[in-house]
Amino acid sequence: MIDKYIIEFKQLIKIGIPIFGSQMSYMLMGATDTLIAGRASSADLAGLAVGNAFSTTLWMFVSGVLFSVTPIVAQLYGAKKYTEIGKKVREILWIALFLGLSICLILMNMGLFLNLLPIEESITSISTEYLKAVSIGYAFITIFTCLRCYSEGMTLAKPVFYIAFGGMLLNIPLDLMFVYGWFGAPKLGGVGCGYATTIVSFVMMIALILYIYISKHYKKTELFSGYSPPSAETTKEVFKLGFPIGFGIFIELSMFSGAAIILGILGETVVASHSIAINIASLFFMVPLSIGLASATRVGNLIGEQNPRQAKVASYTTIYMCILGALINSLIIIVFRTSLVGIYTTDLLVLDLAVSLLIFAAIFQIPDGIQMGALGGLRGYKDTFIPMILLFISYWIFAMPIGYFLTNTGFNKPLGAAGMWYGMIIGLSIFSFLSIGRLNWIIKKTLRTKS
Repeated sequence: MIDKYIIEFKQLIKIGIPIFGSQMSYMLMGATDTLIAGRASSADLAGLAVGNAFSTTLWMFVSGVLFSVTPIVAQLYGAKKYTEIGKKVREILWIALFLGLSICLILMNMGLFLNLLPIEESITSISTEYLKAVSIGYAFITIFTCLRCYSEGMTLAKPVFYIAFGGMLLNIPLDLMFVYGWFGAPKLGGVGCGYATTIVSFVMMIALILYIYISKHYKKTELFSGYSPPSAETTKEVFKLGFPIGFGIFIELSMFSGAAIILGILGETVVASHSIAINIASLFFMVPLSIGLASATRVGNLIGEQNPRQAKVASYTTIYMCILGALINSLIIIVFRTSLVGIYTTDLLVLDLAVSLLIFAAIFQIPDGIQMGALGGLRGYKDTFIPMILLFISYWIFAMPIGYFLTNTGFNKPLGAAGMWYGMIIGLSIFSFLSIGRLNWIIKKTLRTKS
């Protein structure tokens, strides 16, 4: 029996490590933008931050919809329906094109909304121009994401990593050129990050298209061998699977955004400390996230192969790996918490509070890792709607109200920032139990159906 778990452990590592590399590359692109724009001026950094607050929220929803491509392709790949994969992805590319153009048009005109907000014009003007510059890039990256999920669904995660890593490296000189005006380029400040992102997105899209066209690993799907018009059936399938994923991501993001808003009244020291702790927690979350994304591929492959018993093993292996990764993350955060915070700030008040909050961030890793492992398996089974409902219950009905109460009132006295972290940990713990319960139910249902 243990041999089956070892097989799945190896498969998840094989798929998960390149996905981890890709996720880190995407995160480092954003970190490069923030670092280089911040050195240009505080207004450029603020303008970039405001612009990203809107564009990232929209993008996470769109990318969530496209994440449905992975289990769709994974199940067809496991069933060896290779030409059907090509046809299906051609039909989904129409959806990606529509979503990409939609987000492009929204961001191009976001300035109309930004001007209504009580934010200084010096900041909103940068945000508006940044969003115009990056808008076309989102159309490119939407196509890239569709093809990325197609590739990962066939367990071909390495090519995506190589291209994402190359994009991250290319982003550095482009940021320097357009932000600071190096090498004869116009000096655009924070707006330049938008142009750099658009160029990188275009290069990544073209690179992945060319690689898929040339590589023998994709030939059997015949992706570029014909023309497929938009399909109502495929569109329905994508949104049925993808909308709950996208909305679930929005629910999770809203919890973190809501936490920042609730803590905002406690002053800039609390907000800064909380932001640092969340940032560090998010960085370590890349480990269970990558395992969960790998699980969606592996479980989907096994379901397509009509091998539900091994899919069960893969699902449980994912959770065990996520728990192990979370425990290691927690240990690292606790041992090195002062050094980690020191990377972000030299302000002693902020540093002391952030260090204390990292204890919560370490505990946070455990339920966060478990829920990501369960979600990965559920996506492999194409089960996304009920998990979205469970996310809503856990985060908006439990985490946020409890966090608000503990932060501002408490049972004996207000707990401040710690109260919000208690709330988030409680919400995540509830969701981790609910999601594992849902996964067990889906596994049993699948086994009964196949027997």
